[in-house]
Amino acid sequence: MVGASAGLVAFAPAMVAVAAAVLIDDGPPLLFRQERLGYLRRPFRILKFRTMRDGRVTRVGRLLRATGLDELPQFVNILRGHMSAVGPRPLTADDVTRLGWSGGQFDFRWACRPGLTGVAQLVGARADDDSLALDRLHTGGWSPSLDCQLIAWSFAVNAFGKTRIRQWLRRRYSIRPTGAQSVG
Repeated sequence: MVGASAGLVAFAPAMVAVAAAVLIDDGPPLLFRQERLGYLRRPFRILKFRTMRDGRVTRVGRLLRATGLDELPQFVNILRGHMSAVGPRPLTADDVTRLGWSGGQFDFRWACRPGLTGVAQLVGARADDDSLALDRLHTGGWSPSLDCQLIAWSFAVNAFGKTRIRQWLRRRYSIRPTGAQSVG
């Protein structure tokens, strides 16, 4: 809660700038809201800056997605207790059905709160099995130190962009773009 409050204060100028850019580029609404599954598969509404209109990514949306700034409103989700700073990606019920992740063997994903950032999000796992393996590695090998590293890398994404950081993380942890090997 303290971290999310500090994040909202620290990123307030950026959030105002992003809101203005979204409004100028494409008009209202500012936020995208979608139901996702959280802790113990309880539904909640995730908040993001809107990056699309009529199924197409907007000009500002491309920049927001590349830097991860579209996800800043999720600090509100953290304050509400729906999310954590670090954890597995929050999925929709349709995603869970499509992926076939509704069985008990996948409960580990919902034994913790979904995160604003996480290993799979930062590495950019392209295959479903890779994302699941990275989530399992993180939840099974969780430590405060790992969470701090993931938060630091998330700030690096904001500063340098997702592509550079993903390439660096894949090299650092010997993760192939299509296969998870080790994290920690």
